[in-house]
Amino acid sequence: MPIYPETKLTKALRGGEFPVIVSLACHDLDLAKAAIEAGASAIKVHLNAYHRATGTTFGSFAEERPFFEKLAALGVPLLVMAGQEKVPSAQEMDALADLGFEGFNIYFSDMQPHLLQSKLRPMPALGEKSTDEDLARIIAIPGAMMEASVASFADYGKSLNGADLVRYGDITTKAGIPVIAPSQKRFVADDMPKLKAAGIAAPLLGVVVTGTTPESMEAAVSPIVASARSSAPAVDVFRQN
Repeated sequence: MPIYPETKLTKALRGGEFPVIVSLACHDLDLAKAAIEAGASAIKVHLNAYHRATGTTFGSFAEERPFFEKLAALGVPLLVMAGQEKVPSAQEMDALADLGFEGFNIYFSDMQPHLLQSKLRPMPALGEKSTDEDLARIIAIPGAMMEASVASFADYGKSLNGADLVRYGDITTKAGIPVIAPSQKRFVADDMPKLKAAGIAAPLLGVVVTGTTPESMEAAVSPIVASARSSAPAVDVFRQN
């Protein structure tokens, strides 16, 4: 298995700095710049995937590479959702690493063995129907971090609630590795200390939060970043509904 470097982002995830990661609703450079200007610590993009929340189809590495090259020039940590049934080849994974990508995400059920031989750190995702056995198998991957993409699609865009936080807490307690929470629920600034208290290492803000324009991106991300950076003590979310 590859030995993955500890980067500024991975150190932040391990060290409790609670970095804010933004997943782009579409591959638009102005959208990425707005996220960075609003304080995002890293940007996530997609390959070989249909994104249900936006109805956007993301293409192959060859199709998306011109955008990735422009994005890499912005100099921020980059993550990639590698695909669904189709994923990048070993050579394409190496090319992503050469562009500066440092981690890849995919639902654990879609993982293919060659992805784990790449230079990109694996960040497999638990899904709504994932089991404790799936969690154990992710934990067993050397160097892995993970994403808890566990909300049902019917709950997309709803407010974060106590049951969500309890589930995150259960996952992070069992995992013992950095767990990223994607904004399937509509995260707001006040949710940040609650997510911290549930053991989440970072929020991942997607279209449910950011919208699809640079203006909506800045308006949504800035207050969340400010809250994430706050030194206010975490609250006891497990006593809340």
